[in-house]
Amino acid sequence: MNLLVTAGNTQVLIDRVRCLTNIFTGRTGTAIALKAHERGHTVTLLTSHPEVIDPMAENPQALAARWIVHAYRTFADLHIAMERAIRHESLGAVIHCAAVSDYLAGGVFAPAAGTRFDGPTGRWESDQGPPALVDRAAGKVKSDDPELWLRITRAPKLIDFIRSDWGFRGVLVKFKLEVGLNDEQLQEVAERSRRHSAADLMVANTLEGAAHWALLGPLAGRYERVERAALAGRLLDEVERLAGSRPTRTATESQ
Repeated sequence: MNLLVTAGNTQVLIDRVRCLTNIFTGRTGTAIALKAHERGHTVTLLTSHPEVIDPMAENPQALAARWIVHAYRTFADLHIAMERAIRHESLGAVIHCAAVSDYLAGGVFAPAAGTRFDGPTGRWESDQGPPALVDRAAGKVKSDDPELWLRITRAPKLIDFIRSDWGFRGVLVKFKLEVGLNDEQLQEVAERSRRHSAADLMVANTLEGAAHWALLGPLAGRYERVERAALAGRLLDEVERLAGSRPTRTATESQ
């Protein structure tokens, strides 16, 4: 089977030297990709951290065949790479593990002369007419202003393009991370999110427990708590089972 695995974090550029990102290193997605290759699958790995592959691989030399890696850096890079692979490659499964940015940078601004923000009231005030902001966008935003305001706008969910826009009909796996939820709450949020994206399987965990376990489901109508060390193998068991009866769109069909 041909699998596409995404891993790592995305950068959202503020200027040419600064970005918004998150803390994730791509090790979970890389572990899944390596396990899939070990089982004989052909794997395309999109990752922002290709440097973790060799230290994690038991035998890096064995990756010469059935193994393709494309490194990305930004949200836009990942968007382009995912769309290209899903539209034009014959994939049996997509395992979307990357920690994709939820917001994009919409500009950098400074308060105009006479404009100030009152923290306690959450209101903008001005001594010179309506409050106003001045655009400070640049290749490298200057550090002269006493304060800058970054506008962030909601990013599209890349996983939501996979079925509707990119026409993928194979096995789709979604990942969900939450903070401070118990198992029951996490399962409820995860299942709602899975259905929204028309994913077949969901891997959900909390920031507090991510190093130790994840919930995988739905399996026979329920979610199963899986130890982190066993997650890659257990997930691939279910992907392989589902792929046995699932049609995919081929490259010919996508043209």
